[in-house]
Amino acid sequence: MKTRKAVMAITGSLVLGLVGAGFAGAWEYPVIKGYGPVHPLPHAAIQPDKNLHYKVLFDIKTEAKKPDEVNAGLSHMARFLNVMASAGVKPESLEIVGVIHGAAGPVVLKNDIYKKKFNVDNPNIQLIKALKKAGAKLYVCGQTLADDNYQHEWINPAIVLTLSALVDVPTFELQGYAYLPF
Repeated sequence: MKTRKAVMAITGSLVLGLVGAGFAGAWEYPVIKGYGPVHPLPHAAIQPDKNLHYKVLFDIKTEAKKPDEVNAGLSHMARFLNVMASAGVKPESLEIVGVIHGAAGPVVLKNDIYKKKFNVDNPNIQLIKALKKAGAKLYVCGQTLADDNYQHEWINPAIVLTLSALVDVPTFELQGYAYLPF
C-alpha cells in the first residue's frame, strides 16, 4: 500500500512538472497590451476555427474584488482578443460586446467621479480605451445607473448607455452572440 501511494505521488509530481514545463515563459499580449495575458498553445487540442466569424457577448455583472483592481469581465474580454490573435484569428472575424450592469456598474464611471467614490483612480480606464481601439463595443445598463444614482454625464464616453441589460443580453443572444458570463 505504501509503495502504491509512493508511486502515485511520484507520478503526480512528474505530471505536474511536465504540465508546468509546457507553460514556462513570459505571458504575451498580442492585441491588448498589459491586459488579458495569454500563453500561445499551437498544439492544444481545440483551436479557434479561422473560417468562423465569432460573435461573443460578455455579460459583465461582477464587481472587482477591490476598487483599485481591473474588472475581471473586462480583463477576460482582453484575454479573448489576445487568445484569438495568438491563434491567428483575424480581427475582422471577431465581434465582441460587453454589457456592464449590476455590481460591475462603477467601472463605467469617469475617473474624477470614480476617485471621489473610491479614493483611487479608475483602474479600468486604460483597458476600456484599449478594448474600444481593438473594436470591442461596451454598453452600460441604464437601470444599473438609476439603481446606483449615477448621472448620465458621469459615464465614460467610450461606453454606450442602453435601456436595460434585461433587454441587451437576450437581444445579443438572439442575434447569434455566444454568451460568456462574468
